[in-house]
Amino acid sequence: MDMHHFFVVGVSYKTANIDLRGKFSINDTQHHALFLEAQKQKIKDLIVVNTCNRTELYAWVPDSKILINLLCDHSDGNKKSFEQIGYILKGEDGINHVFRVGTGLESQILGDFEIISQIKQSFFRSKKMGLAEGYLEHFINAVINASKRIKTETKISSGATSVAFASVQYILKNTQNISKKNILLFGTGKIGANTCKNLIKHTQNDQITLINRTQSRADKIANKFPVVVKPFSELTSCIHEADILIVATGAQNPTISKELIHNSKPLLILDLSIPRNVDTKINEIENVKVIHLDELSQITDATFEIRKRYIPKAELILNEIKNEFLSWIKHRKYIPALNAFKEKIITSEKKESELKVYLNNCFGFQRKQRIAQKITGQIAAYIRENPNQAEQTIDLITDVFELNSEKID
Repeated sequence: MDMHHFFVVGVSYKTANIDLRGKFSINDTQHHALFLEAQKQKIKDLIVVNTCNRTELYAWVPDSKILINLLCDHSDGNKKSFEQIGYILKGEDGINHVFRVGTGLESQILGDFEIISQIKQSFFRSKKMGLAEGYLEHFINAVINASKRIKTETKISSGATSVAFASVQYILKNTQNISKKNILLFGTGKIGANTCKNLIKHTQNDQITLINRTQSRADKIANKFPVVVKPFSELTSCIHEADILIVATGAQNPTISKELIHNSKPLLILDLSIPRNVDTKINEIENVKVIHLDELSQITDATFEIRKRYIPKAELILNEIKNEFLSWIKHRKYIPALNAFKEKIITSEKKESELKVYLNNCFGFQRKQRIAQKITGQIAAYIRENPNQAEQTIDLITDVFELNSEKID
């Protein structure tokens, strides 16, 4: 695979507001359909990263238009919108972008390391569908390694480094007597579960209620934390009793409408979903305040400036691992020529070279294989140590040993 055929296409918080970004968000059904289409097009390496901050496709393909079509055909977005808010990155620029995303350097909240677990899950989904057959696994492992090192060797993840934590921080700063407030959490996906964990840890509140469309998921969280689970049928009455409503559902349309709000007392609503899961008309209701995740992501704590100081060190680590990967990928293109050279030594039936005659007369087949492997390994080592001579070296052995050009292209 050629480095120039690696592409990133997508939209993110840097290029689109929450509503435009939400159009390109991909649900599970759309994700599966996208993969089926990719299989038909015989794409070997493809990963889809779909978070509250971004929707991006990474792949080795002949043309970026292939990925743009997949994204637009399997989301609610369209090509006209993509031309306005989308971006395309190619080759090394694309590789660098994925490293920065995976290490939290491109997150709305600097140092948000939840993204790497999302990338891992996306990779496993690609692998399960047979869409990780080439360079992708080595690539994602390199990104994971960079993320681990940056997290352990710098303090870029100190303080609030996730939307879940930022939401709880906002509640703590803007709500008095938080331990006595009725808190309702609607939606128990990953963000919802992390928010619940932070609520328990930082609010000292024992009046937290969970509701999820699938109650068994809420029950799993209740087994870990001191919370109350209520059935979905009681959503309206629970909202009526709540002082704070946190919405972390994964629906493509609003799950909280104006008709569900019948509160006479003040109600704070935090919408942590993408697309919006809280109807914008709710802002018209007196005593109700709605905060969306884009607003939460702009809230910075006292440690933010401290974390920014570690960006240069994080980038050094990133560049070290990225350059190792780029070196690996550049040397991979020489493997067909080296394999053809090894095969020539062992199995060629054409006019025998002096080297082949000598090997055939003096050694058995297995030993001849080991010698061929050793010679090939020495050439590969020379190429790694002298990258500027790589092309000349491959051209030389190709000419000297009359290697089959069809096998090395």
